[in-house]
Amino acid sequence: MARIDKYNPVGSGFRAPLAASYTGAAAPIAVGLNSSGRVVVGAGQSGIAGVICIPSNKNAGDIVDVMKHGELVEAALVAGTAYTANTTTGVISSAAASATQIYVGHTVEADRLVVNV
Repeated sequence: MARIDKYNPVGSGFRAPLAASYTGAAAPIAVGLNSSGRVVVGAGQSGIAGVICIPSNKNAGDIVDVMKHGELVEAALVAGTAYTANTTTGVISSAAASATQIYVGHTVEADRLVVNV
């Protein structure tokens, strides 16, 4: 299960309420903001704004930390690989960057994703 390792909440991300209930996930997911400024999975209206890594369930309106810069560990990825996020699903993968796959970071070890959105 991926978890946050390095994150400075003052300058490496932001907090915003969830637009809908969120089922906790073992994997990080890319998120954006809707027209009300609430966090949604995928690009939303804002485009990909950051990454969340929340293992527990959350309700709509709960405030979450969205990482723009930081590091996630135990992510079970491939070392030395660039990672992108799907603008519709928010799923992070090694697919090539394109209009629907936005760069979110790279790995320096097999289990460490350096997020830079």
